Amino acid sequence: MSGITKAALFTLAVPLLAAPALAADQPPGALALKRVLLSTGGVGYFEHEARVSGDAALTLEVRRDQVDDVLKSIVVYDDRGGIGTVDLPGQEPLETAFRELPFTPQDLASPTALLNAMKGAEVQTSGSRAVSGRLLSVTEEYTQLPNGGGTVTRNRVSLMTAEGLRQLVLEETDSLRFADPRVQAQLDSALAAVAGAAGKERRRLTIRTTAPQADPGTERTVRVAYVVAAPLWKATYRLTLPESAPGSAKGTEGGTGDLQGWAVLENLSGDDWKGVELSVASGNPVTFRQALYSAYFVNRPEVPVEVLGRVLPPPDEGAVAADVMAKAQDSAVRSRAAAESGAPTAMAAPPPPAPAPAMSAPFAGAMPQRAAETTPAESTEATAQVLFRYPQPVTLANGGTMMMPITARAIPAERLSLYQPNTQPRHPLAALRLSNGDSGETGLPPGVLTLYERLGGAAAYVGDARLATLPAGESRILSFAVDQAVTVDRSEQPSRTLSRATLADGVLQLTVTDRQTTTYRIAGAAGEDRTVIVEHPRRSGWELVQPSDGAAPDLTADAYRLPVAVPAGQTVTLSVALERPRIERFGISEMSPEQVRAYASSTELPPAAREALTKVATLRGAVADKERRVGELEREQAEIGKEQERLRQNLATLPRDSDLFKRTIAKMGEQETRLDGLSRELATARKEADTARNTLRDQVRGMTF
Repeated sequence: MSGITKAALFTLAVPLLAAPALAADQPPGALALKRVLLSTGGVGYFEHEARVSGDAALTLEVRRDQVDDVLKSIVVYDDRGGIGTVDLPGQEPLETAFRELPFTPQDLASPTALLNAMKGAEVQTSGSRAVSGRLLSVTEEYTQLPNGGGTVTRNRVSLMTAEGLRQLVLEETDSLRFADPRVQAQLDSALAAVAGAAGKERRRLTIRTTAPQADPGTERTVRVAYVVAAPLWKATYRLTLPESAPGSAKGTEGGTGDLQGWAVLENLSGDDWKGVELSVASGNPVTFRQALYSAYFVNRPEVPVEVLGRVLPPPDEGAVAADVMAKAQDSAVRSRAAAESGAPTAMAAPPPPAPAPAMSAPFAGAMPQRAAETTPAESTEATAQVLFRYPQPVTLANGGTMMMPITARAIPAERLSLYQPNTQPRHPLAALRLSNGDSGETGLPPGVLTLYERLGGAAAYVGDARLATLPAGESRILSFAVDQAVTVDRSEQPSRTLSRATLADGVLQLTVTDRQTTTYRIAGAAGEDRTVIVEHPRRSGWELVQPSDGAAPDLTADAYRLPVAVPAGQTVTLSVALERPRIERFGISEMSPEQVRAYASSTELPPAAREALTKVATLRGAVADKERRVGELEREQAEIGKEQERLRQNLATLPRDSDLFKRTIAKMGEQETRLDGLSRELATARKEADTARNTLRDQVRGMTF
């Protein structure tokens, strides 16, 4: 990047900085926020630091909604001392305070609720009527005001005194107190707990550290860090392209652009950042929450109480001989002796467990410190992420927003046009191919990019683009405008090819190749050459067979990227073909004659296959004719049966000596004669149909090709 660009970048960064806080500003033993790392995983790493000597108890306040994350991730670094315990108040201190009290927090909502909760307690009243007794109840009563002025609510207190039951109106007494000092103390404690819980949206953690045994008075640095939820920081970029040479071919020039990257972040931690070391991390870490601050109880099964019954000793069945017992005891003694001496034995006891490591072992090393760099942000490739550390201390008030520069360098940028049919069907998109060279550069996090171009010594806005994650050594295509100078016409032509056919066991199996051909006609710009990258959609199960010359195309998740050189003022055609083989199976016996004849006439099949299918078609036609004859006879038989049923119903209403009755009888006789003939014909037709089907089945089973 040029010196002018760097100077401008550092000028913008100056208002973000503040003088670092001096160590003398912090009281001894106090934890001060020193380091903040914000991650694109939606969390932030906060590291506090203190100078201590000897055993120390460090306090740290965190918001109530952060306690679960703090308990999950808190870590203590002490290079000389050790770590003891971390203490904090319970999650529900108010419920804990009321657990041993005879009333609940809800009972403090009104005097009536409190007095009813304390039934049986001894109270004393003062005023016009001084009464002492035990509480029975407090009930509401409504009194009508004179002249229709409404009603007033009063609370009547019933007490059991030495003189008997007495009542008084609570609103008419000057005071009412509990006679038992212990009850009064419980009430005072409860009210204090309510007052304290009203403002306890934060929890105070106490971290206890232990001094080294060799030199307990040595002053040392203790760091306490944790990971909590934090707003997602955002990356934004500005890319300035050099001025294009007149008539140059877009997509063939290998220039560079000046890239500036910024991190936009917020401080919503609840505390001001004063002179902290600020870093941001780009990655996709696994982050989750767990309710560690909640108390869980295990459901235990209830077992019945065992009741001992009468004891009935079993009869004696003998004992082991004394010499056998002696041998067993002697063997046990020898085994224990061998184990203690280290000799191998099948009964040797397992070795004693290794001593547990000291509590300070996991936190023995302090966080490494990195020297400040002269670049806007020091970038480092870490495990599955990229770190950007700002080299100067940063101050940002709680609730504030700031921009932190994360990169400033030259980056290779190639101009081209990208055709995406689903985005713009008629015109390609003006685009850039950014290459993040592998010359020690780190990856770039995803973000939005604003594109500028120098024209006549001044910069002009060109468009916006979205940059996906760009690791080192890879490239990305960024679209920022519609290229109206180039027009694309697209047409599709599906086709189907029969590549193989087999017939065995009466099953016709066809191997069919489906082909989808897409033709792109690209009309180039009038005054300059273009490199157009066509994104052709990928389809699951389909293979790219055209174009077949040249190198394999680049692949995205759902498209092929096919480059096409388009000279100025010319039209270039690109044909892209995808193929998919598939298998079709048909039972010849179940196919209609028309289907069999259609396959038999296909010129794609070899002559032997067509001859066999032609014979099958003839046999299948004969079967169809026989089945058609059977169907005709069955229909005629059914029609005569319906007609006879009608005639029988008519006969029931006709006089037996009438002419119509006689004609009906004669017609029914003729129909009976026809039914006898139909039965014989139908039997013959069915036999012929069965014979034709058997012939077809036998012929088909014997055919193979």
